[in-house]
Amino acid sequence: MEGYLHLRNKHCFAGQWLTAAPNQQIEGEIVFFTGMTGYQEVLTDPSYKDQIIVFTYPLIGNYGINEHDFESRKPHVAGVVVYEATNHPSHYQSMYSLKDYLQKWNIPLLGHVDTRAIVKTIRKEGTMPAIMSRNKSSIWSDFEVFKDETVTKVSASTNGYYGDGEPHIVLVDYGSKKSIIHSFLKRNCRVTTVPYHTTFEDIEKLKPNGIVLSNGPGDPKALTSILPNIKKLLEHYPTLGICLGHQLAVLALGGDTKKLSFGHRGANHPVADLKYGKVFMSSQNHSYVVDEESLLKTGLEIRFINLHDQSVEGLIHKMLPIQTVQFHPEAHPGPADGQYIFDEFMNMIKAKDDRSVIAYA
Repeated sequence: MEGYLHLRNKHCFAGQWLTAAPNQQIEGEIVFFTGMTGYQEVLTDPSYKDQIIVFTYPLIGNYGINEHDFESRKPHVAGVVVYEATNHPSHYQSMYSLKDYLQKWNIPLLGHVDTRAIVKTIRKEGTMPAIMSRNKSSIWSDFEVFKDETVTKVSASTNGYYGDGEPHIVLVDYGSKKSIIHSFLKRNCRVTTVPYHTTFEDIEKLKPNGIVLSNGPGDPKALTSILPNIKKLLEHYPTLGICLGHQLAVLALGGDTKKLSFGHRGANHPVADLKYGKVFMSSQNHSYVVDEESLLKTGLEIRFINLHDQSVEGLIHKMLPIQTVQFHPEAHPGPADGQYIFDEFMNMIKAKDDRSVIAYA
């Protein structure tokens, strides 16, 4: 059955429904992902909440869907667009085909679409609202791509507890990925996840050694009400901000963010580490970046830059034990080059604890 992708700029792309045709129009922001692999992690990454994802690699689903690589318990994308999706995945861990998995969760999959033309349009005119429809002529209604409550849809409603080691990491959940938690468990940490609006006082009662501000969807400026709380955390604990958490840390310290035309989404983005003078590949998923000119009075200085467009990829504070990165150091999906960020954060916590012991003595 024929299906259609309608963009806000009036462009329409035809294809075939590979899952059951949706009974109603599917609305979302149209974005594209450039990785050849990693589709399972992308589909289940809460940062993609309410987005229609276009996979640029022409054949998706080759190794199927397994039971190990989920970033959350369900997919968060509004819809998926591909050139071709295989019905016959080949991998010893595969449990479902891409189509079967998306059909299970009622996520529409539109195939046999000219994905190259869609990507060229997005690169030229930027990300924009889009509709997936059964009809060639679609009824447009004004809808916001990201509403203020987007993070509330993906943040946990209660605390979560993982591991029994030390140090104790409190992860503030704006839509966090499972692999971030696992990155700390591999380093023998105890991890407590808390809802995004948890107060400083309640986090203080947990007696953390360090704070992680997680990834998540949407515009960071939609969360201005919690910035005073984040600022308190930054001033009292060693803190690592990842993706949205990186942006929120900057806003809390008086900086600013801005939206990119079509964002960074893929597993092959080159990043320069100015501290060590080296370049590595990174996994990324974001529409917003830190405004470099706004950093002057924040106490933050640039450590990482994106070599495609020179945008800010990570910061370090001049006085406080704060480190932030725009990319995904846990590498799900993507290269593992940036995982040393977690080790540096562990060293930052240890240094803070050692200073506390000396001061107490």
